[in-house]
Amino acid sequence: MLKYFGTDGIRGVANRELTVELALRVGRATALVLGNEARQPVLIGRDPRLSGQMLEGALVAGVTSAGLDAVLVGVVPTPAVAFLARTLRCSAGIMISASHNPLQDNGIKVFGSDGFKLSEEQEAQIEELIDEDDVVRPIAGDVGKVISNVNAVELYVENLKEQVSVDLEGLHLAIDCANGATSTVAARIFRDLGAKVSSFCDEPNGVNINHLCGSTYPEKIQALTKQVGADLGFAFDGDGDRILAVDEQGGLLNGDQILAIIGLHLLRHNRLPGQRVIATAYSNGGLRQAFVERGGDVIYAKPGDRFVLESMQNTGCILGGEQSGHIIFLENSTTGDGILSALKLLEMRQAQNQSLAKLAEVMVVFPQSLVNIPVEKKEGWQENRRIQGVISQAEQELGPMGRLFVRASGTEPMIRVLGEHPDANVLHACIQRVVQTIKEEQGGSRVS
Repeated sequence: MLKYFGTDGIRGVANRELTVELALRVGRATALVLGNEARQPVLIGRDPRLSGQMLEGALVAGVTSAGLDAVLVGVVPTPAVAFLARTLRCSAGIMISASHNPLQDNGIKVFGSDGFKLSEEQEAQIEELIDEDDVVRPIAGDVGKVISNVNAVELYVENLKEQVSVDLEGLHLAIDCANGATSTVAARIFRDLGAKVSSFCDEPNGVNINHLCGSTYPEKIQALTKQVGADLGFAFDGDGDRILAVDEQGGLLNGDQILAIIGLHLLRHNRLPGQRVIATAYSNGGLRQAFVERGGDVIYAKPGDRFVLESMQNTGCILGGEQSGHIIFLENSTTGDGILSALKLLEMRQAQNQSLAKLAEVMVVFPQSLVNIPVEKKEGWQENRRIQGVISQAEQELGPMGRLFVRASGTEPMIRVLGEHPDANVLHACIQRVVQTIKEEQGGSRVS
């Protein structure tokens, strides 16, 4: 089991778990493991949270102390780092972000020279050097230098516009940028393609990222879309790799529905290899039902976009994602990209000449409940007899029409409980018993 890397990089409270000392060692170890004889640089980007600059400085010190140059691209979305690392032929790309997490958290995500997130084997190699940093250090002219390239993001912007064929003339979009990494680029891309854009939460000041806005507060973009009379709405998370949408009737579309709309269109046109898409256990049962009824299927990966990607690569699938709004278009990108997902959805709407609300009808959404339980400890619940007993009882009550899924978060001190059943009352009763038992046994007082 890895010590530092979780399901989405290294994450923790900045300056407490994720210290500058650790960041320096991560930068150095990454350069040593992923660097090559050509001494290609390491590209570093970040989201706007205040601690990002602090961690950026530490990563730069680590990378340059290993003899590689550090290319700083400033505040950019996570998918931009993946794209630019590949496009600019860097040894690696490092994104400093805790995604949708609150301000006090931060994280380090590492991409290889091909723009893909690292394998567990590569992460293990980096971890070994983090703890055993005793290699020879270059001196004099062999240490790395720092290169500022804040205009590199324009390459990412132009590439995104080339990935779709869509005319947004006459369309009014409302967007919520979560005061995050999409704040300077999202509205501009949509406007360049012809849309009228009402942009909100696009003034990051270092301390307002994800604060009561973005994809974790979907009710906000629903209200804003209605308030300004926009046709559609989109909400991003702090680092721009996920998206939620609001349709013409004010309804909210999550990642499952986006997968259904786009995936079934590709299926109808024989453009979906294997007639399958990749999802996770958190995905709504209605997603698989929609595909099976039309001759397709859904393969389930472990939760986490890295596992979705691994499953896509292993099965030859080109489309996969999570209910949270991480969507991966493997023909267009190496990682989840919220802006690309929005553009693809708009492309589908135009190609089929139907409203987004109408397109969403291809999937019947089963009643579902997801509860995130903050806990004092997220280990040991699998061996707790009382917790396992109430889970087993709930599974019997929900089956065979429903299901229950319980797991510890890979990035936060939480245990997540997901339930699904055609009868919402049965579902609610089962979920509440499981949640209450976990709270009593594992600690924690509030539920989100």
